[in-house]
Order: sequence, then C-alpha cells, then structure tokens
Amino acid sequence: MPETKTDRIAEWWPLSTHSVSESAESTCAFGGQMGGRICETGPDGAEHLWGTVTAWEPPRRLAFTWHPGRPEDTRQEVEVAFHAAGEGTRVELVHTGWEHLGKAAAETRAGYERGWDFVLGRYAG
Repeated sequence: MPETKTDRIAEWWPLSTHSVSESAESTCAFGGQMGGRICETGPDGAEHLWGTVTAWEPPRRLAFTWHPGRPEDTRQEVEVAFHAAGEGTRVELVHTGWEHLGKAAAETRAGYERGWDFVLGRYAG
C-alpha cells in the first residue's frame, strides 16, 4: 500500500502548539486503517490517545473520533474528504459532536475553527 501523508503525520503536525504535551519533542502516529489509533507520545514517553479511525477510504475520505487529552466520552467526530480541483486537491473537513463538551463547547469550537486552518495549512505545505 502506498505511503500517505497520514503515515508521516509527525512531519507536518504542529506538535509544539497543537498537542497534549505542546512539545516539539513529542511525536504522533496515525493508524491508517479502520480502528487505527491516533496517538501522541510525549517527550516523557507518556502516550495520549487523540482518537480512533472510523472510516478509511484512501485517497478520498477518512473519519475519526477526536478527543486529544480528554476522556473518550467527550469525543467529537472529524471527517476529511479530498476532491480533485483543477491541478490540485480541495480538502473538506467537517468537525461535529461539540455537544459532548458541555459548557466548554462554544469556546473550544472557536479555537478549532482557527486551529484546523493552521494544521491543514501545514498539511498542504
């Protein structure tokens, strides 16, 4: 199976600002298959589960639960689709399930609206 950018997530994910450890010395891995785990390993060796792959259809679509640094019952759902667009690719990300965060939902969602743009910009680079 050909390598994907999810296989190289630690190369483009901004770990120093967008991780549980907030350390450039952390690493992360994306289990590219149904049921695969998305995990961060901090500089101290502690493992943090970010989510679990719920759909794996390369090169068109992937989906996963999302709860980095939080209990699994606060998980959201993220779906990413890739569409041909002229000479390039349009990436569409849908993030749902904010209600699982209770009172923190609005503030957390506002942060992710900026955060996903930043992270996907790194992915595109």
